[in-house]
This record gives sequence, C-alpha cells and structure tokens, in this order.
Amino acid sequence: MSTRAVHRIAFPALLLLAALPTMAATITVGPDETVKRIADAARLAADGDTVLVMPGEYRGDVAVWTQKALTIRGVGARPVLIADGEDAEGKGIWVIRNGNFLIENIEFRGARVADGNGAGIRFERGRLEVRDSAFFDNQNGILTGNFPDAELIIRNSVFADAPRPNHTLPHLLYVGKIARFELTGSHLRSGFEGHLVKSRARENEIRYNLIYDGPEGGASYELDLPNGGVARIVGNVIGQSDTTQNPIIISYGAEGQLWAENRIQLAHNTLVSDRLRAARFLQVWDQHFADGVEVEAYNNLTVGLGAFTLGTSGIFSGNFPLPPGLFASDSLDFRLGPRSLLRDRVDPLDPEDPLRPTAEFSLPVGTTPLHPPSEWVPGAFQSHDPAR
Repeated sequence: MSTRAVHRIAFPALLLLAALPTMAATITVGPDETVKRIADAARLAADGDTVLVMPGEYRGDVAVWTQKALTIRGVGARPVLIADGEDAEGKGIWVIRNGNFLIENIEFRGARVADGNGAGIRFERGRLEVRDSAFFDNQNGILTGNFPDAELIIRNSVFADAPRPNHTLPHLLYVGKIARFELTGSHLRSGFEGHLVKSRARENEIRYNLIYDGPEGGASYELDLPNGGVARIVGNVIGQSDTTQNPIIISYGAEGQLWAENRIQLAHNTLVSDRLRAARFLQVWDQHFADGVEVEAYNNLTVGLGAFTLGTSGIFSGNFPLPPGLFASDSLDFRLGPRSLLRDRVDPLDPEDPLRPTAEFSLPVGTTPLHPPSEWVPGAFQSHDPAR
C-alpha cells in the first residue's frame, strides 16, 4: 500500500479521535503519593478531573482553582487544611475562580488575611456545592463574590469558632449578591460579634439546620438577610446565646432593597433565646422596601423571653411561645415531649406545600426523613423526647 493510501485511511481516524471527549483523570494527593501538595494538584488538574485528598494535616498548602468543572474529595478520615499564616491571593485557604465545583469531606482551619476577610473557601463565581465538610476558626468560613448568576449549595457541614478578637466582624458563612443559596443539614455555632449566617442572595433555601450559637457563642444576628430577596426557612433550630451582641435572631432587610421580589416564609422552626432580657425572634425592616415585604409564618415555636410578630405584618398561623429554660442548651435536644399540650394544636400544611417539612436535622450533622405524624406540633421536630 502506498504512503498516500495510508494517509487517506488514517486521516478520518484522527478526526474521530479528536472528536472524542478527553478522559477525566484522578489525581491523588497525600504524603505518600507522587503529588504531595494540594497546590500542585490545583495546577495539574484539568476540567472534569477528580482530586482525592488523603488523610492528614496540610499546613500552609493554599490553592487557587481555575478549572471549569472539578470534584475535590477527602478520602477516609477528613483531611485538615490549616492556613498556618499562608493565604491564596490575600483571600483565603482556597480560591474557587469560576466553575462547577463539588467539594466533599475537607476541613478548613485558621484563615486570616490582612483585610479581615480571610475565608476557608473564597468562592468567586460559578456553582459550588460543599458536602460533609468543616470550617473552624476562620475570619469567614465561606465567603462568596457578588456575581448574580452564581450558586452556592451547602449540605451536612459544620461552621464554628469565629476568631476572637478580630479587627473586623467574622461571619461563619457570608453569601454575597448571588442567584441562589441553599443550606441544609448543617450545624453553625460559636460565632463572635459577626453573624452565624449572612446572605445577600436573591433566593435562599434554609432547611433543617442547627443554627444555634450555644453557650460559648457571642454572635450578633443568627440569620441575617440584609437585602431581602426570597427566603424559605423551614425546619431549623435558630438560637442566640445569653452573651449575644444583638437581641435580634432573624433579621430581614436591614440594609435595604436589592432584589425585585421580596418574601420571607418561615415554617416549623424552633427559635430560641437564652437571653435574660427580651429578644426579637424576627425583625423585618419593611420600611426599606418600596412595595413592602410578603411575610408568612406557620407553626413556629419560640422559646424564651421576647416577641415574634411584634411590629411585623403578614400571615401568621399556628405559632406558639414557650417560656425560657424548657430545653437544656448543652444537650441540643429541642424535641417536645410525647404528652406536650401543643400536640395537634396546629393546622398541618398541605402535603404539596413547599413549606411543609419533609426532614429533620440530625446530630451531629445531616437530616433524617420525616414521616408525617398523626398529630403535628409547632417547631422543628415532630419526633418526641420520651424523657420530657
């Protein structure tokens, strides 16, 4: 066969190979691996790859991730990333530039930068999903950019131990002006002066979390939605400590209107104040909105001294107050007893209503499915405490 004939056969085959997708690679990082540093994996990884991080401590191993799609997963015992005085681009331990990222089973500790906004993860743009991860002692656990097409999803993760003292206000979780924010099955505690959760997102889904500062905490707001937007808050325990910096637990609209649609809906939450003085369980700053704010609150339980609906107009049904001291803050058990007088005192939400809870928070993190009870109670838990 002539050389020209070989070329005629080979050229279509080369075109076919070029059209095939590149095979995704798996890069393993660890002290006993060829790639020992996460920063090196961030430079080596291509779009669509998976980075596996082996157990251990990674000190000062900061990274910027520029891929368009990537999975980063801790293997086995959760690997711990300790800033140790280092940062990526003056922003934090990891910077996610702009892509579709999944991060699982990674722990971030000690992020500090000069401007006070050091983050475990600085998420700038794209879509980021974080699962089964932990953020301790960071100026911000996660801090996002302000791109209106970005999306942040957090599941079954821990945010705790805001640094003290700090020259700026540390927030355990700070979400900027993005399209959508979802927080599920997560535990946030021990803030200091800043907020446990602050979100400027257009749409907020906050379901089945324990957002409770605890006796060691000194946060300001527990949940702050400063620019309004749509907020669905379902099945959470949200509570302040007796050393809080602010009597308000949930704040909506304190910094003025940003989005066209502004609505806050609360259903089956347990709102707790450990203060010895009156709290504001919900503060809606509707005077900051040209067309007002739609407020709906169904079957919520408030525990402690204070007011839930005072000064707030909207639809309120099935909400009940309980006196302080009903729940021991150290046990984190916020279930009512089987003989509670509140059983069957609320109108169950329609099964098709998106505000009807379908799960409950489960310690230490995560959720368990909720099977509709025969008698509904207000608050975050339909399961009961047999000892109460």
